[in-house]
Amino acid sequence: MARPKRIADTIELIGVGHPGLGDLYHGLIRAPWSATLALIVAAYLIINLAFACAFAITGGIDGARGFLDLFFFSVETSGTIGYGALHPVTTAAHLVVTVESIVSILLVALTTGLVFAKFSIPRARVRFATNPTIAPYDGVPTLYIRLGNQRDSRLIDATLRVVLMRTERTKEGVTMYRMYDLVLERERSPAMSRSWIALHRIVEGSPLHGSTPESLASQEAELMLTVIGMDEISVQSHHAQHLYEAKDLRWGMRPGDMVSELPDGRLRVDMNKFDDVVPCA
Repeated sequence: MARPKRIADTIELIGVGHPGLGDLYHGLIRAPWSATLALIVAAYLIINLAFACAFAITGGIDGARGFLDLFFFSVETSGTIGYGALHPVTTAAHLVVTVESIVSILLVALTTGLVFAKFSIPRARVRFATNPTIAPYDGVPTLYIRLGNQRDSRLIDATLRVVLMRTERTKEGVTMYRMYDLVLERERSPAMSRSWIALHRIVEGSPLHGSTPESLASQEAELMLTVIGMDEISVQSHHAQHLYEAKDLRWGMRPGDMVSELPDGRLRVDMNKFDDVVPCA
């Protein structure tokens, strides 16, 4: 399944100063677990290598037979292990051990806070269908958008907002990127689970009224979806966002059926058909 498309993926930002280390924490929070863990391991190894060099320069570690022993002594010091086979015997070595102990405490505190933050931040697993569709609904052209919650738990009081964004030119000849709220048949779900189809009737007054695939493409139109709800298990607020481009719309089609009835009367929901669309009149 493709990663949800975000607004940031479609915009190139220039002219903004680099935040440097100011946003390092937020960058690590957003980063994948593999990148965060790799950075923590790299920082740990680099710090121990640096203190091993300091021990090599100052000397005073009894029992050390080479740089590798000094590196392992640094690891034992930072981990407060202290096997006793290696130990400092000079004032300079004791000072280096003191500094390393302080640095190790700070490193453990920072990494613990970072790992806890990544675990504790609520992350929604809302799935958006690959393509929204436009098809008749009770004889009225209607925008269909399928979305659902991928977790076993439900999103309580889930609220969906759909915004149409397109390029327009004013009477003065100024090009602007305008945003219009699309009114949904139902914008709230008391408990969103596997699937929910949001509907917007394209009647007179709708920002999509009179639109065609060609007109939306020329206007660089996009649909931005925002979902907010509370997870029933963690009782935390979750949110998700997705962006559709004009080329993603499927005209004259509607979402395929996912629900079927089993012989014993039970219902089957086939998530393999989540992205299916079928033609209609």
